[in-house]
Amino acid sequence: MEKFTATEMIALYANYERKYGKKAYKYISELFKEAKELHKIVFLKKKPNGDHGQSWRSFKGKGFEKLLAHIIAKEIEALGLVLINGKKLELKRLSKTLQKVKENLTLDYGEFGKHLPDLDIVIYNPKNAKVLVVISSKVTLRERIAQSAYWKLKFANNPTTKHIKIYFVTPDEDKTLTNKQGAKKGRAIVEVDLDGSYVMTKEPLVESNKVKLFEHFIEDLKQLIR
Repeated sequence: MEKFTATEMIALYANYERKYGKKAYKYISELFKEAKELHKIVFLKKKPNGDHGQSWRSFKGKGFEKLLAHIIAKEIEALGLVLINGKKLELKRLSKTLQKVKENLTLDYGEFGKHLPDLDIVIYNPKNAKVLVVISSKVTLRERIAQSAYWKLKFANNPTTKHIKIYFVTPDEDKTLTNKQGAKKGRAIVEVDLDGSYVMTKEPLVESNKVKLFEHFIEDLKQLIR
């Protein structure tokens, strides 16, 4: 193997699907451990004295985003919706539909111009370019939970974006979301300031209307579009 990419990570996930079926998402953290060792072998072949830890942390976040998109893509399409990477909207040349999607997400800062929020995954209706959901996909909540809450506040105060749901999807490796009583700050932010979070874990989780296991994501999306 000359390079370990998100494609290889997705191939690893296929092994977990064969073993665990629809519950494969619960084993994302185990997949990361396996992927890290493979990534390290490839990395050290090219950079024997390099900092693998830093390289892995950068890859892990981007890899998780692509893996999540892969996991939900078919079910999103089955609902007649489209999923795209938010970075795609930053391109200068866009189709008419994506240009409209971008306009439907852009926030007006008055004299300071119009700006696109930081986006990981965007789900929209291709018939009218209406954005339904924005997903922030992070391995731990430390990585951007407060920023996601900020964008939710901006969306809520804008008549053209107030309907957009912002969800956080995470394996929650630091167990920020585990408990509702005596909640950590990250869980408090999810419960109060976001539309919800879906957790990819086999660890015990005290669920609520805002914090759920990942298996509920598609069903909740179906309820949203009805």
